Amino acid sequence: MTSTASSTDAAARQQGPAEQQQPSWQRRLRRFGYVPTPSTPVRERLVPPYRAPGPRLWAALGVPAHRAARLVKVLAWAGPLLVALVAGLMRFWKLGKPHDVIFDETYYAKDAWALIQRGYEVEWPKNFDDNVLSQGSGVTVPTDPSYVVHPPVGKWIIGLGEWMFGFDPFGWRFMVAVLGTLSVLMLCRIGRRLFRSTFLGCLAGGLLAVDGLHFVMSRTALLDLIVMFFVLAAFGCLVVDRDKVRARLAAALPTDPDGTVRPDVSVGDDLRLGWRPWRLAAGLCLGLAFATKWNGLYILAAFALMSVLWDVGARRTAGAAAPYRAVLRRDVFPAFVSTVPVAIATYVVSWAGWILSDKGYLRDWATTAGQGGSWSWLPDWMRSLWHYEYTVYQFHVGLTDNHTYQSNPWSWLVAGRPVSYFYESPAAGRDGCPSGTADKCASEVLALGTPLLWWVGCFALAYAVWRWLLRRDWRAGAILCGIAAGYLPWFAYQERTIFVFYAVVFVPFLCLAVAMMIGALLGPPGATDRRRTIGAVVSGVLVLLIVWNFIYFWPIYTGQTIPMDQWRSRMWFDTWV
Repeated sequence: MTSTASSTDAAARQQGPAEQQQPSWQRRLRRFGYVPTPSTPVRERLVPPYRAPGPRLWAALGVPAHRAARLVKVLAWAGPLLVALVAGLMRFWKLGKPHDVIFDETYYAKDAWALIQRGYEVEWPKNFDDNVLSQGSGVTVPTDPSYVVHPPVGKWIIGLGEWMFGFDPFGWRFMVAVLGTLSVLMLCRIGRRLFRSTFLGCLAGGLLAVDGLHFVMSRTALLDLIVMFFVLAAFGCLVVDRDKVRARLAAALPTDPDGTVRPDVSVGDDLRLGWRPWRLAAGLCLGLAFATKWNGLYILAAFALMSVLWDVGARRTAGAAAPYRAVLRRDVFPAFVSTVPVAIATYVVSWAGWILSDKGYLRDWATTAGQGGSWSWLPDWMRSLWHYEYTVYQFHVGLTDNHTYQSNPWSWLVAGRPVSYFYESPAAGRDGCPSGTADKCASEVLALGTPLLWWVGCFALAYAVWRWLLRRDWRAGAILCGIAAGYLPWFAYQERTIFVFYAVVFVPFLCLAVAMMIGALLGPPGATDRRRTIGAVVSGVLVLLIVWNFIYFWPIYTGQTIPMDQWRSRMWFDTWV
C-alpha cells in the first residue's frame, strides 16, 4: 500500500503544473492517446512551416545542400504537375471508347447539347441514341421543352466540350475528363498545404489518380464528378483562406525584445480580418456545386460552419479571451455573406438560359396557372422558377423506383454494389474478341472504386477520427467534414433510388485520409533509421498494392474486350455482377 502511494506521488511530481491542472477526463483519456495542447510557439501554431526532406535523403541522392532548397521549391509544383500529367494521360486515353451512349449519358449529353443549341433542355424522341451516334452534330434538335430534375451548370460544362469537339462521345466526355485531371492537381496542392509536405500532397493526388470510381467518372458524362470538382475547389479555397487569416493574425501580434511572438487579447478579440477573397471564391464554387446537383447544398452548410470554427481556433490561438464571442462580433456575418448569398446568386444566374427563353419547361407558369396569390409582386420568372424547383423537390423525395444497380450507402465504403455503365458480350472473332476463345468475351465499364484503396480507407477513417478526437488535429477534422458532408446526408434517403457513384464527391477526402495514415506509418520527424525504414517498406508495399489493384481492374474500367474467364476473375463478389 505504501509502495503504491509513493509511486503515485512520484508520478504526480513528474507531471508539470499544467498537466496537474487539466480536468480529470483529459487525464483519463491520455491512456487512449489524448495529448494536451503542445507548447509550440504561437507563430508556428498560427503559420506552421512546410516540412523539407531531411539532410540524410539529400546526402543519399547526392544533392548538395545549396541546391536542396531550390529543388524543394521546384518540386512544390513539379511534383503535382507530374502526377496530374499521368492522371490526364490515363483519363484521355481512348476517351471516345466505348463509342456509345452509356448509362445516364443518355440524359446529360443530350440535355447539354440542347442547352448549347436552344438555351433550355428539350424533349428528345424515345430510342434516339442511335440517331445521335450516327448523325452527331448534324442531328435535328427538337424545340419542345423537357422536364429535368437537375440544375444546368453541369450540363453547360458538358455542352462546352460538345461545342468544341462535336456531339459525340469524345465531345460530351471531354470537359469531365478535364475536370477529373484538374481535381488530381488540386488535391496534390491541397494535400501539400494541409500536411505541409509535398510528398504527402502528391501521394494523396496519386491515390485519387488510381481510384477506379474517380477514373470511370472522369470518363463519363455524368454530373457527380463535376460536383466533386467544385466541392474540392471550395475546400481548397477555404484552406488557403485559413492560412491567410492566420498569417494576418500572426503579423499583428506583438513581439518581445528577444523576438518571441506572444498572444495578445486585443488582437485575438478585436482585429478585423478584412477582405477575404478566397472565402468569396469558396462561396462561388459551392454555388456552382449546388447549381450542378442539389447535394451540394449540404456541403455548403458543412463548409460554412467549418470555416467559422477555423476562425474561432485562429482567434483563440492569437490570444482571444472569448474567441466565440469575437467570431460572432467580427466574422460570422462576413462569413455568411461570403458563402450563402454568393452561392444562391450563383445558382439563380445558372438558370439564365431558362430565364431568358420563352419556351423552357414551366417558364410561363406564373402567367398561366400561377396567376394571383400573395407573391404576385415578384417577377414572373422568379415565381415560375420557384414553382419549378418545388416540383423537382417533390420528384427527388419521391424517387423510389427499383433499379438493378441501386445500393444502400452502408455498402459504399466496402464497394458492395458497383454500377455497370456499359456491357457487351461479343462472340469469338467479333468486336475484339480473339477468334480462338472457347467462350464469349466481355466488355464492361464498371463504376467501382479501387477495392484495396477503399478498404484501406475504412481504417484511415478510423485513424482520422482518433486524430481529431484525441489528438485534436484540425486536418483530420477537415477531412472528416468533407467525407461527412458528401456521405452522411444519403443515409436520410435510404428508401430513395441511390447509387454508389454519388460517393465520388467525397473520394478526394478519403484519399487525404489514406495519405495522412501513410504519413503516420512513415514515422514522425526525428524517428530512428530503423523506424523510418520499416515505415517506408510498409507504406511502399501498401501503395504499390493499391496501384496494382487499379491496373488489375483496368480492363473493366475502360471497356476493353477480354475473355469471359478473365472477366469472371475480376468479379470478386456476387454483388458485383
